[in-house]
Amino acid sequence: MRKLLPWLVSLLLAITLIVVVTFYFWNNLFGDKKSNDPEQDAKEIAENVQVEPVSADELVKVTSELIDIRTNLADTDYVVQISLSFTLDSEAAKEEFDKIKDNKIKPIVNRALWVMTPDDMSGTKGKDQLTAGLINSINAALSEGKLTNVGITGFVMTQV
Repeated sequence: MRKLLPWLVSLLLAITLIVVVTFYFWNNLFGDKKSNDPEQDAKEIAENVQVEPVSADELVKVTSELIDIRTNLADTDYVVQISLSFTLDSEAAKEEFDKIKDNKIKPIVNRALWVMTPDDMSGTKGKDQLTAGLINSINAALSEGKLTNVGITGFVMTQV
């Protein structure tokens, strides 16, 4: 029995290895043919999206603004003054947004700006990251409806 035990263990390991390799290759050969390129995936998704035109009157009903927020950036030698417009998905969401704008939304915007560096804020990539982060943070604070877009309507950054 002692001589047979190493052979049994080796046989079980070999069978397990064969099964694992078989599943791996089966999934690679016959599994989903998804591309590993995120840019290509984004293009495919964008082709399937249909944009519904919104009239100016409807846009005004669901848009709110925060004007002239002034705060320091992560580098306290720099001050930023920013104005933002927020587009929400419904009038009820806009009403709720307007009620909590000063108490909840301004602190969220300030927190987002406090972690940004002047280099981040000098390019569009950093501003896009700021707006995306604001959408995620503010949607968590809203109980009714959701924020769909944040636009930077005014921006001034200066060194103190």
